[in-house]
Amino acid sequence: MAVPQNKITRSRRGNRRSHDSLVADNPNECPNCGELKRPHHVCGACGHYADREVVAVVDDVEIDEDAA
Repeated sequence: MAVPQNKITRSRRGNRRSHDSLVADNPNECPNCGELKRPHHVCGACGHYADREVVAVVDDVEIDEDAA
């Protein structure tokens, strides 16, 4: 099993981990409905992408409680 010969200092350990941090999202406003969405993705609220409807969004879904 590999065991380090010498202690790794906090500075060297921190330098190695400097690129492991998470990056915050960069949300854009949907030009159709104004909701925040990820860039270059279809809007989840209205289903539009680049000023055209890509996905039809259903407003109400009827659920039959007797069948469930």
